[in-house]
Amino acid sequence: MTQQQETFFSPQFVTDSNGNRLSIVLPIAEYETLIERIEDLEDCEEAREILARIECGEEDVIPWEAIKTEHGL
Repeated sequence: MTQQQETFFSPQFVTDSNGNRLSIVLPIAEYETLIERIEDLEDCEEAREILARIECGEEDVIPWEAIKTEHGL
């Protein structure tokens, strides 16, 4: 799913006798979409952190050609 696509969720709320929301019920496909988005955001944040460490010299970079040679590719 691209960032430009919008997803509309259809949650159902479980409430107490005063109408306070206690839980939420989502169709499994919507739940999986949310989990996937969270994981994607975590991956992006980790990539940003790694790139920042590379840019300030705290992280070593191994060229792809060196990896291929090392593994006989």
